[in-house]
Amino acid sequence: MPVPPFSAFEPFLSEDEIQAKVAELGAAIAADMSDSENVVVVCVLKGAVVFMADLIRHLPQNVTCDFLRLSSYHGGTRSSGTVRFDFDLTQPIEDKDVLIVEDIVDTGLTMSFLLEALQARHPRSIKLCTLLHKPSRQVKEVPLAYVGFTIPDRFVIGYGLDLEGKYRNMRYIAALPEQTEELLAKVDE
Repeated sequence: MPVPPFSAFEPFLSEDEIQAKVAELGAAIAADMSDSENVVVVCVLKGAVVFMADLIRHLPQNVTCDFLRLSSYHGGTRSSGTVRFDFDLTQPIEDKDVLIVEDIVDTGLTMSFLLEALQARHPRSIKLCTLLHKPSRQVKEVPLAYVGFTIPDRFVIGYGLDLEGKYRNMRYIAALPEQTEELLAKVDE
Protein backbone atom coordinates (compact mmCIF):
# COMPACT_ATOMS: atom_id res chain seq x y z
CA MET A 1 0.00 0.00 0.00
CA PRO A 2 1.46 3.41 -0.92
CA VAL A 3 2.13 5.98 1.78
CA PRO A 4 -0.94 8.22 2.11
CA PRO A 5 -0.48 11.86 0.96
CA PHE A 6 -0.68 14.80 3.38
CA SER A 7 -4.30 15.29 2.39
CA ALA A 8 -5.20 11.86 3.80
CA PHE A 9 -4.46 12.98 7.38
CA GLU A 10 -6.76 14.81 9.76
CA PRO A 11 -5.45 17.68 11.96
CA PHE A 12 -4.92 16.38 15.50
CA LEU A 13 -2.78 18.86 17.49
CA SER A 14 -2.14 22.37 16.18
CA GLU A 15 1.23 24.09 16.09
CA ASP A 16 0.01 26.53 18.78
CA GLU A 17 -1.14 23.70 21.07
CA ILE A 18 2.21 21.94 20.68
CA GLN A 19 4.30 25.05 21.31
CA ALA A 20 2.28 25.97 24.41
CA LYS A 21 2.79 22.45 25.79
CA VAL A 22 6.54 22.50 24.98
CA ALA A 23 6.89 25.78 26.90
CA GLU A 24 4.95 24.31 29.83
CA LEU A 25 7.11 21.17 29.88
CA GLY A 26 10.28 23.25 29.57
CA ALA A 27 9.32 25.40 32.56
CA ALA A 28 8.59 22.31 34.69
CA ILE A 29 11.85 20.62 33.70
CA ALA A 30 13.89 23.80 34.24
CA ALA A 31 12.42 24.19 37.73
CA ASP A 32 13.15 20.55 38.58
CA MET A 33 16.76 20.74 37.36
CA SER A 34 17.61 24.15 38.76
CA ASP A 35 20.19 22.75 41.21
CA SER A 36 21.81 20.27 38.81
CA GLU A 37 25.22 21.01 37.32
CA ASN A 38 25.49 18.03 34.96
CA VAL A 39 22.35 17.59 32.88
CA VAL A 40 22.52 15.60 29.65
CA VAL A 41 19.46 15.85 27.44
CA VAL A 42 19.29 12.67 25.36
CA CYS A 43 17.26 12.83 22.17
CA VAL A 44 15.88 9.56 20.85
CA LEU A 45 16.34 9.86 17.09
CA LYS A 46 14.83 10.38 14.70
CA GLY A 47 11.32 11.26 15.81
CA ALA A 48 12.13 13.37 18.88
CA VAL A 49 14.60 15.74 17.21
CA VAL A 50 12.02 18.46 16.45
CA PHE A 51 10.54 18.23 19.97
CA MET A 52 14.00 18.30 21.57
CA ALA A 53 15.10 21.32 19.51
CA ASP A 54 12.12 23.31 20.75
CA LEU A 55 12.28 21.97 24.32
CA ILE A 56 15.94 22.78 25.03
CA ARG A 57 15.29 26.45 24.25
CA HIS A 58 13.28 26.51 27.49
CA LEU A 59 16.00 24.86 29.60
CA PRO A 60 18.97 26.40 31.45
CA GLN A 61 22.17 27.02 29.49
CA ASN A 62 24.13 24.42 31.45
CA VAL A 63 22.59 21.41 29.67
CA THR A 64 24.49 19.33 27.16
CA CYS A 65 22.83 17.32 24.43
CA ASP A 66 23.44 13.87 23.03
CA PHE A 67 21.64 11.58 20.65
CA LEU A 68 20.90 7.90 20.24
CA ARG A 69 18.74 5.92 17.91
CA LEU A 70 16.64 2.89 18.65
CA SER A 71 14.31 1.09 16.33
CA SER A 72 11.30 -1.08 16.94
CA TYR A 73 9.00 -0.29 14.01
CA HIS A 74 11.12 -1.55 11.09
CA GLY A 75 8.67 -0.11 8.58
CA GLY A 76 4.83 -0.32 9.36
CA THR A 77 2.63 1.48 11.81
CA ARG A 78 2.96 -0.81 14.83
CA SER A 79 5.96 -1.66 16.98
CA SER A 80 7.52 -5.03 16.18
CA GLY A 81 8.25 -5.56 19.88
CA THR A 82 11.95 -6.08 19.13
CA VAL A 83 14.17 -3.12 20.06
CA ARG A 84 17.69 -2.52 18.81
CA PHE A 85 20.35 0.21 19.19
CA ASP A 86 21.15 1.77 15.84
CA PHE A 87 23.29 4.63 17.24
CA ASP A 88 24.58 5.10 20.80
CA LEU A 89 25.52 8.08 22.97
CA THR A 90 28.80 9.85 22.31
CA GLN A 91 29.51 10.95 25.90
CA PRO A 92 29.54 9.20 29.27
CA ILE A 93 26.54 9.75 31.55
CA GLU A 94 28.01 8.43 34.80
CA ASP A 95 27.07 10.68 37.76
CA LYS A 96 25.02 12.96 35.49
CA ASP A 97 21.32 13.79 35.48
CA VAL A 98 19.85 12.42 32.27
CA LEU A 99 16.68 13.66 30.62
CA ILE A 100 15.50 11.34 27.85
CA VAL A 101 13.40 13.16 25.26
CA GLU A 102 11.07 10.94 23.24
CA ASP A 103 8.38 11.73 20.70
CA ILE A 104 5.86 9.05 21.69
CA VAL A 105 5.58 6.27 24.25
CA ASP A 106 3.01 3.62 23.48
CA THR A 107 3.88 0.00 24.35
CA GLY A 108 6.67 1.04 26.73
CA LEU A 109 8.93 -1.71 25.35
CA THR A 110 11.41 0.66 23.68
CA MET A 111 11.67 2.95 26.71
CA SER A 112 11.98 0.02 29.10
CA PHE A 113 14.87 -1.30 27.00
CA LEU A 114 16.51 2.14 26.93
CA LEU A 115 16.08 2.84 30.64
CA GLU A 116 17.67 -0.49 31.53
CA ALA A 117 20.58 0.10 29.13
CA LEU A 118 21.24 3.61 30.48
CA GLN A 119 20.90 2.61 34.17
CA ALA A 120 23.83 0.24 33.64
CA ARG A 121 25.96 3.33 32.92
CA HIS A 122 25.39 4.68 36.46
CA PRO A 123 23.84 8.10 35.91
CA ARG A 124 22.92 10.17 38.96
CA SER A 125 19.31 10.19 37.77
CA ILE A 126 17.21 9.45 34.69
CA LYS A 127 13.92 11.13 33.85
CA LEU A 128 11.81 10.55 30.79
CA CYS A 129 9.97 13.29 28.90
CA THR A 130 7.61 12.34 26.09
CA LEU A 131 5.55 14.60 23.91
CA LEU A 132 2.86 11.96 23.39
CA HIS A 133 1.70 9.00 25.48
CA LYS A 134 -0.69 6.27 24.28
CA PRO A 135 -1.62 4.39 27.47
CA SER A 136 -4.11 2.15 25.64
CA ARG A 137 -1.19 0.41 23.88
CA GLN A 138 0.95 0.03 27.02
CA VAL A 139 2.50 -3.41 27.52
CA LYS A 140 5.30 -2.42 29.89
CA GLU A 141 5.02 0.38 32.44
CA VAL A 142 7.76 3.00 32.38
CA PRO A 143 8.18 6.00 34.70
CA LEU A 144 7.14 9.07 32.70
CA ALA A 145 8.27 12.21 34.52
CA TYR A 146 6.92 14.64 31.91
CA VAL A 147 4.08 13.99 29.45
CA GLY A 148 2.91 16.51 26.89
CA PHE A 149 -0.32 14.95 25.64
CA THR A 150 -2.11 11.69 26.43
CA ILE A 151 -3.72 10.51 23.21
CA PRO A 152 -6.00 7.68 22.07
CA ASP A 153 -4.74 4.80 19.94
CA ARG A 154 -4.39 6.69 16.65
CA PHE A 155 -1.46 6.65 14.24
CA VAL A 156 -0.01 10.17 14.25
CA ILE A 157 2.50 11.99 12.09
CA GLY A 158 4.13 15.41 11.96
CA TYR A 159 6.33 17.40 14.32
CA GLY A 160 9.04 14.73 14.01
CA LEU A 161 6.74 11.71 13.81
CA ASP A 162 6.81 9.89 10.50
CA LEU A 163 5.31 7.26 8.27
CA GLU A 164 8.05 5.53 6.28
CA GLY A 165 10.32 8.54 6.79
CA LYS A 166 7.84 11.11 5.50
CA TYR A 167 5.90 13.95 7.19
CA ARG A 168 8.42 14.73 9.98
CA ASN A 169 8.61 18.35 8.79
CA MET A 170 4.95 19.23 9.47
CA ARG A 171 4.56 21.94 12.13
CA TYR A 172 1.51 20.24 13.61
CA ILE A 173 0.46 16.67 14.38
CA ALA A 174 -2.08 14.87 12.22
CA ALA A 175 -3.78 11.49 12.51
CA LEU A 176 -4.77 8.96 9.93
CA PRO A 177 -8.51 8.61 9.53
CA GLU A 178 -9.60 5.45 11.31
CA GLN A 179 -10.54 3.62 8.08
CA THR A 180 -7.07 4.26 6.60
CA GLU A 181 -5.49 3.10 9.84
CA GLU A 182 -7.42 -0.17 9.65
CA LEU A 183 -6.14 -0.79 6.11
CA LEU A 184 -2.53 -0.16 7.17
CA ALA A 185 -2.94 -2.48 10.16
CA LYS A 186 -4.00 -5.28 7.79
CA VAL A 187 -0.89 -4.64 5.66
CA ASP A 188 1.30 -4.95 8.82
CA GLU A 189 -0.18 -8.36 9.73
